[in-house]
Amino acid sequence: MTAFSRSGEFPGICRWCHGGCAAQLTVEDGRLLKVQPKAGSPFNLNRMCIKGLSTADFVSHPDRLLYPQKRVGSRGSGNFVRISWEQALDEIAARLDAIRQESGPEAVALGQGTGRHHYFHVIRFANTFGTPNWYEPGLANCFIPRITVSNLTYGGFIAGDYYGDTPPRTILFWGHNPLVSGPDGELSFPVQKALDAGAYGIAVDPRPSETAKRCGLHLPIRPGTDAALALAMIRTIIEEGWYDHEFVEDWTTGFDVLREHVAARTPAWAETITGISAADIVEAARRYALDKPAILDWGVSLEQHPNCLQTVRAVAILRGLTGNIDIPGGDVFGQDVVRAYPVLRQALPPEALSKRIGADRFKLLGGFRAFMPSAHIPGLFGAMRHGDPYRVRALLVFGNNPLATVANSRGVYESLKALDLLTVSDFFMTPTAALADYVLPAAMWPEIDQIVEMPFVAAQAVFAQRAMMQVGECRQNEHILNGLAQRLGLPGAEESLEHIFDYRLEPTGLSFAELADQFMMQRPPRYRRFEEKGFRTLSRKVEFVSKPLARLGYDPLPSFVEPPESPVSRPDLVHDYPLVLTTGARRRAFFHSEGRQIERLRRAHPDPLAELGPETAKAYGISDGDWIRVRSPRGEVRLRARVTEGMREGVVSLDHGWWFPERRDGECGIFESNANVLTSDTPPYDPAFGSYQLRGLLCAVEKE
Repeated sequence: MTAFSRSGEFPGICRWCHGGCAAQLTVEDGRLLKVQPKAGSPFNLNRMCIKGLSTADFVSHPDRLLYPQKRVGSRGSGNFVRISWEQALDEIAARLDAIRQESGPEAVALGQGTGRHHYFHVIRFANTFGTPNWYEPGLANCFIPRITVSNLTYGGFIAGDYYGDTPPRTILFWGHNPLVSGPDGELSFPVQKALDAGAYGIAVDPRPSETAKRCGLHLPIRPGTDAALALAMIRTIIEEGWYDHEFVEDWTTGFDVLREHVAARTPAWAETITGISAADIVEAARRYALDKPAILDWGVSLEQHPNCLQTVRAVAILRGLTGNIDIPGGDVFGQDVVRAYPVLRQALPPEALSKRIGADRFKLLGGFRAFMPSAHIPGLFGAMRHGDPYRVRALLVFGNNPLATVANSRGVYESLKALDLLTVSDFFMTPTAALADYVLPAAMWPEIDQIVEMPFVAAQAVFAQRAMMQVGECRQNEHILNGLAQRLGLPGAEESLEHIFDYRLEPTGLSFAELADQFMMQRPPRYRRFEEKGFRTLSRKVEFVSKPLARLGYDPLPSFVEPPESPVSRPDLVHDYPLVLTTGARRRAFFHSEGRQIERLRRAHPDPLAELGPETAKAYGISDGDWIRVRSPRGEVRLRARVTEGMREGVVSLDHGWWFPERRDGECGIFESNANVLTSDTPPYDPAFGSYQLRGLLCAVEKE
């Protein structure tokens, strides 16, 4: 048992984003005084962002949830009473068991946010409870498609080699702003170091983001047309002879078929679709292919539309064509540092698989080939509202605020209102938590035991941290889940978290206790490992034509499809909604919907922003700093205008995850400036992942 009255300096891994900066914490009598960066990690290079440096403000915030609460009165009334952990877990477990007996375990769903310490333990609980219905907003729309496509194409996920002795010469940032978002094991500082050292940056982004401003070439693409750009780059690299002839000949399959497939996808063709000049497309292709080693640093925007699979496939193929795979300074595989988390998938009854919502349609999201089989979010929330294909009656939420972070916020609200049981574990009373039957106080990262692999899914190192303190009655989410599992008699419920850590760390030769004392274990880099045993694909090569996709009924070659709601596909809407909407802009001060109650962070970014170019702003009489209203066919929100030089004209970019904790009225303005009021979770969906359109939609603006 960790002693929580300790004082001193302790190492830790910051988790205010899902990445992990090595940190040094100063604790006095169990109270966190400050957090500073810790030297020695190659991932954050003795630096931290404003979120990590504000950890003490989070931990000691007066609005923090400190003890379990139970709702009294109607849902949404905001009336809660304090209860004990024993009462909370007993009552929640009893209600879950009753629903399981009455309607089957599939009537209970679990939801969570992105990439935190409890991620796989939520899946473990779902499997042992017997429900196939768990979700995380990114599974169809962030990261999992890139992992899946990498596995299909190269046999494993790869990430930029920012940590070896050979620096990249070129970095192609595609729909990604790592200088702000810092994902996959804290990229921000290594990326900045690489650019400072002279790497040539290419940014594919309608915004002149913080990363794009550091690049030599900015391609302000029309949102949702990334596949067209990638296909034109593939065609250019092939026809100009810029591909890596030796690598393609020895280590790829399907080159001739790919060449024929893209023959008509010229830069001129792509220019008419993307709005990027043919000359810039050719220059981007030339730089990435010839100025090696090169990293392709891709981001979430590739996945947030109904052509997700083929867009990601088209971009992924560029790595194989150019041979920028597993070479120093290129994109490299992880080293299988630790074992996979034991999610006990075998405990999920076979009959449950056919009940996973969306699995029959979206095979790479919920089927047997899925990286982490899960439910389709629109179908899941629809089942809460409408009972089709059956009624989902309960939802357990861990570290997620779906009213802010899931498309169609008003539909989500109606879904949550329709539940028989809603339980939320979080740090603060969010708009989602305000609707719950039970609100549970979650431990923050200085209060947890954890191991963290970095970069995520392509790990080169592993860190371990012991809990350093405890505030109030806050508990680590894994312990909350274990408490429920024990009451429900689920398999694996008695296995301690430290035992799971020891199992995962066994390949390192270290126990959790030993690694926590050591803090970090890093393996020396290894390159060109495919020369030993080939790639982990059926052909043992990089597969330009994917036979596994063909067997699943999907196109084995990538293609471009116009977004379903765009100026091209919906000319009937253009009169009323003449502009293109893109959502998801990140700011350093916040992670998704978190952090807006922290004074230091809010001062840095006080208002929700809508970015638009100077000519677009002028056309609507908008000046920088004006409050404006942004409308889509689904609703209207209010944000402050930021007029931005270099922004693609005709595009409006909205900040992500806004609500107003200071209002203290339950809803906290969740529908006022929330970009997901404007987004849609309706079909068409990507046929493999079920992804839906969050970017490239239509909108209108007006000054207040």
